[in-house]
Amino acid sequence: MDKQSTIAFILIGVILVFWLYLNAPDPQTVNPTGQDSTVVKNEKLQQDTSIKEPEIIEEKNQPLTEFETEPEITSEIPEKLTTIETDLAIIELTSKGGRVKKFFLKEYKTWYHSQISDSTNFYASHVQLINTSREGGDFNIVFVTKEGKLVNTKSLDFAKANSGSYFKVSENDSLTLSYIYDAGENKKLTKEFVFYGNDYNTKVDIILDNMDDLISSYRYDLEWSTGLNFVEENSVDEANFSNAAAFSGDEKVVVDASSEGETVEKVLNGKIDWVGVRNKYFTVIIAPENPSNDGGADFKGEHIINRYGDREYYSASLRIPFNNQNYQKDSFKLYIGPLEYDILKSNKNNYEAIFEFGSFLGLKFITRPISEYILLPLFKFLHKFIPNYGWVIIVFSLILKFALYPLTRQSYKSMKRMSQLQPKIAELKEKHKGDQQKIQKETMKLYSTYGVNPAGGCLPMLLQMPILFALFTFFNVAIEIRHEPFMFWITNLSAPDVIYKLPFQLPLFGISAITGLAPLLGITMFFQQKMTIKDPNQKAMVYIMPFMMTFLFMGFSSGLNLYYFMFNLLSIGQQYLINHQQGDELVPVDKPKKKAGFMQRMMEAAEKQQKTQKQVVKKRKK
Repeated sequence: MDKQSTIAFILIGVILVFWLYLNAPDPQTVNPTGQDSTVVKNEKLQQDTSIKEPEIIEEKNQPLTEFETEPEITSEIPEKLTTIETDLAIIELTSKGGRVKKFFLKEYKTWYHSQISDSTNFYASHVQLINTSREGGDFNIVFVTKEGKLVNTKSLDFAKANSGSYFKVSENDSLTLSYIYDAGENKKLTKEFVFYGNDYNTKVDIILDNMDDLISSYRYDLEWSTGLNFVEENSVDEANFSNAAAFSGDEKVVVDASSEGETVEKVLNGKIDWVGVRNKYFTVIIAPENPSNDGGADFKGEHIINRYGDREYYSASLRIPFNNQNYQKDSFKLYIGPLEYDILKSNKNNYEAIFEFGSFLGLKFITRPISEYILLPLFKFLHKFIPNYGWVIIVFSLILKFALYPLTRQSYKSMKRMSQLQPKIAELKEKHKGDQQKIQKETMKLYSTYGVNPAGGCLPMLLQMPILFALFTFFNVAIEIRHEPFMFWITNLSAPDVIYKLPFQLPLFGISAITGLAPLLGITMFFQQKMTIKDPNQKAMVYIMPFMMTFLFMGFSSGLNLYYFMFNLLSIGQQYLINHQQGDELVPVDKPKKKAGFMQRMMEAAEKQQKTQKQVVKKRKK
């Protein structure tokens, strides 16, 4: 969780705690061009190619990076590119390593696409997910030879079995492309790709012919080594959501280098259903068709800062058992595409686990079901009838306000009755000035006389908190609102609605721009506080909290701020109706009942403390 979100949750918690305290009895004493500016320039790490005495090692689970690296193979054979166009993507494969070089998504544009002068330039305006800055492509095979040499196929020249350099696949059609590396003496390594017209998945077969006297260690690794390209304007926000993960043993394991300069590594042994790397809105997942109990996975992540901002890069590899036979064929699914919940879940291999709904203080087990089974389905259902996501959010807030009405009504009525009691409480304080125990006892009697529970609004507010936390994180991860406009100055619901950029950054909040919706949200919060807080001692809160929350929410997405703005407007209307409701005046109850709950415990505690204090005073007089 980023710094701003953490501060927001802390302040929300402070508001709740402070509200409960106040209502309880007195205590005892950018410049875009045609190129994505977020792409890291060439920072390729130099490999140690020094040759040592060969050593044959047969340990299955030893990391392959510990073996001696085969010297970089130089070739004068020119690189040959092949382009595959589907309904969802344009994919570029290279003969160098027989790997994926570029992957453009047709339905998702770059953050600067509106500023590109040539609107017909597809490649400049659409998201490209492969991080070409480090290796020039990805999806490699790594193995150790019998001589103890580490071989990475990224440097090998593969030959494509199909003729032609451009292929188009539509709808339910498929296309098979094979890349073959001939190692001599009838030894061959084949990568066979099957592309589908309307699917982000690619089926990949790894075929090993007569490689049994070449590959050692009874295994090979299938790796994704360079992470994903950073494609969002806010690199800090994107880095916060970036990580690597695996699904094994019916649970997800996450590798996250969250701190600047941090490098993390993790090794998993046994059956692995899939491994993946992700950023905020997109992911790559590699899943074996038949996971082996003798398999495993290796991860490495690093968090760096370069001239473009924060970057987190992750490598993930599957360890595939090699049966030491003349022929072996292993099949995989390679998913490269959006972190769209329904698409991930449709794969029926727990892909949806990589989708993060967010959490707060470890409450993921509460917030995820709320987002997964209530908020997201409702949000997508509304969009079937309302094309603009801004209006979807407004209707969304209306529905949730209506659903929470029983809880908020009880809370607002309790606040109203507490405010009605304030003048009488003020009289008690003046009458018994200096005697805190007497004031506390008389205040509790006052609550009992008028049938007011000072904690009456606590439970309704607490019950709402998981929903509010889930909503807070939901709007941060929903790809549905990425680059979606609303109206006027709100052109991207997934980003702050900036109306003026500051020449400096505000400390604590980290704000460098003024947004439009955050001040409106602050104004509604001010009026809401004004309607509920009547105690003169609490008057400062009416001004302080709206002011702080205004600056805090300037760094959040306009979709989130639009929701809270509408929710506050509806809350003001609800509070107004309750405050002006006839027949709800504060009158003594006919027969106050002795309750064994909160009220009674508070009164007993006050009486007990008063007796104790009197006894102490008597002893002192003696």
